[in-house]
Amino acid sequence: MKILIIGSGGREHAIGKKILKDNPSVQLYFATGNGGTAQIGTNISANTVTELVQFAEVERIDLTMVGSEALLVEGIVDQFQAKGLKIFGPNQKAAQLEGSKAFAKEFMAKYGVKTAAYKTFTGYYAAKDYLAECPYPTVIKADGLAAGKGVVICHDQETAEETLKEIMKDKIFGDSGNTVVIEEFLEGKEASILSYFNGKEIIPFISAKDHKKIGEGETGLNTGGMGVIAPNPYVTDEVNYAFIEDILNPTLKGLLEEDLIFSGVIFFGLMITDKGVYSLEYNLRMGDPETQAVLPLMESNLLEITEKALNQESLSVKWKPQHSCCVVMVSGGYPMNYDKGFEISGLNNVDTDYYIAGAKLIDGKQITSGGRVINVVGYGDTLEEARKVAYDNVKKIRFDFKYYREDIGL
Repeated sequence: MKILIIGSGGREHAIGKKILKDNPSVQLYFATGNGGTAQIGTNISANTVTELVQFAEVERIDLTMVGSEALLVEGIVDQFQAKGLKIFGPNQKAAQLEGSKAFAKEFMAKYGVKTAAYKTFTGYYAAKDYLAECPYPTVIKADGLAAGKGVVICHDQETAEETLKEIMKDKIFGDSGNTVVIEEFLEGKEASILSYFNGKEIIPFISAKDHKKIGEGETGLNTGGMGVIAPNPYVTDEVNYAFIEDILNPTLKGLLEEDLIFSGVIFFGLMITDKGVYSLEYNLRMGDPETQAVLPLMESNLLEITEKALNQESLSVKWKPQHSCCVVMVSGGYPMNYDKGFEISGLNNVDTDYYIAGAKLIDGKQITSGGRVINVVGYGDTLEEARKVAYDNVKKIRFDFKYYREDIGL
């Protein structure tokens, strides 16, 4: 069986490793992949929808899985399906739930999904006027895709006005900032819940907790994610019940009523507050780095449950009764300017799972090529054990200007 995984980060390396572990005879292709995926499959240079469709046809790919939000929004699933190619992910219509924050908020409001109060603006001056009267802190979101960086928490009017100007006038996120959502700030603990949608029901995975800020104690700039633990200790039975009742069930009702039917992933970003559990956002693909912490705890065969979802069959997922802790090692300077091109050493001494996120395999050596470089995942019967395994192994890995947070999971 030939499988194409689209993306080039730690998430794609983790998906590939999990599939291969459960199904050793599978042949993996990655577009465009990285230095880690090159060791478990074949990296290809195709990156446009046209090139990817062509490759899948010529190579007779049996299944394609998509990690790129931009390609989903562009309609890669529709174009693959038009050629009779099997692909796991949302069609272009459903991908708007991730591609447009305004679309997602309107969907939530319409179907009673519990979410923060908000207003949407297409004009800069109307939005600026609103900033003079809204409560602070407030949250400003660029409507479109912004590589995980389009959400800014503003603690005062001056910061909010500067942020609004950068997004809507200076276009720091390009056309993604043509529309903004300004919403109520929610205080609490975040949770991530990945799930599979088979076109009829949503099957949630175990919970995870992402650490988004660059600095210890959740300080500094937002990043794509500095580490993850699973399961999330804040997702109690009570929280899980509230998530199902107030978020998952109304989301399912909306998907079915709006004919947003597909086989793929729904990632729920949640905020657990004193006033209940709220939906922050939807992603329509596996989270990164949540995938790296969640998939290794899955006892079920990922390929088998993916096939079931594609066939609109009922599925259940079994989990190991363990904890995982994923620590992300980054290039110094990330998420701003950073240098790359440094050799990574010590990987042969690592005795737990690791996933390459931003490195290329050159002459048999892993060379840094991105901001987030390596994800190291530890496991244990307790979170403390998982943390110890992760950090013991992080210390074995060396590259120039490496940086990581030491408080993931604390």
